[in-house]
Amino acid sequence: MEQLVETIAKALVDHPDDVRVTSEENDHSLRIRLEVHADDMGKVIGRQGRIAKAVRSVVYAAGTTRGKRVQLDIG
Repeated sequence: MEQLVETIAKALVDHPDDVRVTSEENDHSLRIRLEVHADDMGKVIGRQGRIAKAVRSVVYAAGTTRGKRVQLDIG
């Protein structure tokens, strides 16, 4: 799951080396934290959060196939 988020984020940003993805997993949930370079924050979030919503939708869909609730934090 972390690899999916990292691949999507690296395709969006100008500084792909600064993309960091960490995760915490519990019994029924998975929390993923995405960190990018400050200059790339707008590209990851998008206008009115559209890109962030799209990435979250993909991650949520992948999480439901694994039977886990996924939460994606972008910071």
